[in-house]
Amino acid sequence: MPSQMLAEIAEQPEALRRTFAALLPQIGALEALAAETRQVLFIARGSSDNAAVYGQYLCSARAGRLATLAAPSLATAYHATLDLHGVLAVAISQSGATEEIVTTLAWARACGARTVAITNVPGSPLADAADLTLLTQAGPERAVPATKTYTTQLAAVAVLVTAQGRGSGGGGSGGSRELEVEALQRVPEAVAGMLEPAPAVERLAERLVDVETLVVSGRGFAYSTALEVALKLKESCYLTAVGLSYADLVHGPIAIVDAGTPALLIAAADGPMLPDMTALARRLAGTGADVYGIGGDPAFAAACRTTLPGPSSPAGPSGPGGPSLPEHLAPFALIVPGQLLAEALARAKGIDPDAPRGLRKVTQTGN
Repeated sequence: MPSQMLAEIAEQPEALRRTFAALLPQIGALEALAAETRQVLFIARGSSDNAAVYGQYLCSARAGRLATLAAPSLATAYHATLDLHGVLAVAISQSGATEEIVTTLAWARACGARTVAITNVPGSPLADAADLTLLTQAGPERAVPATKTYTTQLAAVAVLVTAQGRGSGGGGSGGSRELEVEALQRVPEAVAGMLEPAPAVERLAERLVDVETLVVSGRGFAYSTALEVALKLKESCYLTAVGLSYADLVHGPIAIVDAGTPALLIAAADGPMLPDMTALARRLAGTGADVYGIGGDPAFAAACRTTLPGPSSPAGPSGPGGPSLPEHLAPFALIVPGQLLAEALARAKGIDPDAPRGLRKVTQTGN
């Protein structure tokens, strides 16, 4: 029988369609709330924290707003008092029930922030603590590793940033709001196109079945994808997967990549980060390490031992399936081959991908 994780990976296109249909009409309310603020503070843990990293890049590059990641322990353990007037605090939690995240959002509001909750559960404590809630439409997720709830969180973050972008006077390098909404509506079909390369995924899983340590790296918008793929490989496959940005990797940890420690590099099909990721693939391959890739362009693929296809560039030839995506939306589709790889590798190692040891769907990290 197929795993529940695999079934939920396949549900992502429809979950994204439902989520965009539900959240795009809230752009006006989000714009009004964000008008009172200057910067964004993301509050999250786990996979949700990786969605927040995507939001950090998206807010700064596309909406011209400084975005940072919160340290929840400042609220829950140190009880720090900060001036958060002018801050839009955005808490992300699949369940909306992680006490630490709920407490930190309430703390941010008490410190003067306006607040937004991104959650998949209506009426959750997180939703009750926020000025406005973006309710994702992933439906129940029964496998412990987050897949469709992660991509629908990306969708909520993208809608949030669209409300703050150039069309709302937010500055940044984004295009008009109408064009951005049109691009978002192409995302579900692009994600559906990533569900096809099953044989390539199985072959890569076979190559990795005896690997104990793997370095996973990306840069720019793809950095969040690298972190999420590394997390999926850790929790589903019990693999020591080290998720690092390109810059962090080359500043020292690159020394661990060798003939016994392969690298998995993730890149969009265009954008300013692609040349650096291609050069990194060549550099690592020159050490004798096995270098695998997700996404990129033909030059990137040529520098890797093998690659799993990602979404095509709007400026380039069509990809393996579905419409092309610009660099800033590529993470929606780039994550899918990584999810499929984690599921296939878990099975190859004799692990149930739906129920990793020691994990539960809702993680409480305490106050």
